[in-house]
Amino acid sequence: MWSIPAGLFLVAFFHRNAPGVMARDLMETFGVTGAVIGLLSATYFYAYAGFMIPAGMLIDAFGARRMVAAGGAVMGLGTLAMGAAGGPALLFAGRFAVGLGATVTFIGTLKIAGAWFPAERFGSLIASAPLAALMAVAGWRGAFWMIGAVTLVGSLLCVAIVRDAPDAAPAPSPPALRALLRGTGRVLANAHTWPVFLSFFCLYSAMGNLFLWAVPFLRDVYGLATLPAATVAAATSIALLGAAPLTGFVSDSVVRRRKAPYVALSVALLGVWVVFLGTLGAVPFWLVAALFFGIGVFGGAFVLTWPIGREVNPPELGGIAVAVVNLGGFLGAALTQGPIGAVLDARWAGATSAGGARAYPLAAYRAAFAICAAFVLGATLLSLLLRETRGRNVWQELAQGTPGRT
Repeated sequence: MWSIPAGLFLVAFFHRNAPGVMARDLMETFGVTGAVIGLLSATYFYAYAGFMIPAGMLIDAFGARRMVAAGGAVMGLGTLAMGAAGGPALLFAGRFAVGLGATVTFIGTLKIAGAWFPAERFGSLIASAPLAALMAVAGWRGAFWMIGAVTLVGSLLCVAIVRDAPDAAPAPSPPALRALLRGTGRVLANAHTWPVFLSFFCLYSAMGNLFLWAVPFLRDVYGLATLPAATVAAATSIALLGAAPLTGFVSDSVVRRRKAPYVALSVALLGVWVVFLGTLGAVPFWLVAALFFGIGVFGGAFVLTWPIGREVNPPELGGIAVAVVNLGGFLGAALTQGPIGAVLDARWAGATSAGGARAYPLAAYRAAFAICAAFVLGATLLSLLLRETRGRNVWQELAQGTPGRT
């Protein structure tokens, strides 16, 4: 019951990193620049961010099973469109469709998980290396076609097998649009929402751009082929896979704090970024992999943004608060990937691959990753403004002006 929606959810994660793995192939095929690749990647996040609230309403109105299946179908068709694209227009349209479908699969999968299993036991990340291996066998178009076909099969299986909840579970009534909008307004009007929103914006701006440009960096600066470059770059995702749930566990059950571990992890993450930037291109790629791994370990701080956002807002608006905070991260990726691609283009020295794709010099990547490090610095400074909730809802205390620990 859980594995099929989770599989579609993982496909959505798969797509987040795809443009970085395929960057050179797409540049060679379509003759585009780094800014275009950045905008292509950001298109997913624009669709995701813009459709997040409507997706939740559709799931409440029509059921998670139907909407996850529909989202999987949209994702699959979008993937096939990207594989068949003869020009950038269809490529962007397919990417946008993938983002729309991913929004529904993410929210719907969480809802199904909440109905069937303990709510804290779901979610994952998928590394870039499997996509690079698939591309080595089938090419980038073949990889898209195969992923699209598998996604459509998963969508059909979702319709046939998955159920929204156990038969005995009562069906919740969908929230009214007016109440949803009013609740969103209340969350946005809460001054304590904004530090965590903006901190996640900064964190995911840095992480999303690292995911996008890590493979091209390793190819251009270290001369690695796509598969080994993707394998090294996957160190960040692998580390996040373990660090994210561990961070949540330590916060909940060991230190029983939110702000303290978030600040500590943010400072450590900033330290790793400073070392990475200071040694860029001057250390062997295995040490780059270790730094990527460190970014993933300390980048697990982002999982604390959701409970902090929930715990500084009214309890009845917990779901909306989490959605608003989550929106901050996706807006970060959406708004920064194109401009950082343009930064790379501005420092391009004219070198190209054998197929005509732009090969950026070390100075270009230094400028791009310096912006990412600046975002991490911003996230660290913003973390100092967070409210320490100690794992409990403190909205009433904040509303009454009751002094509390920060």
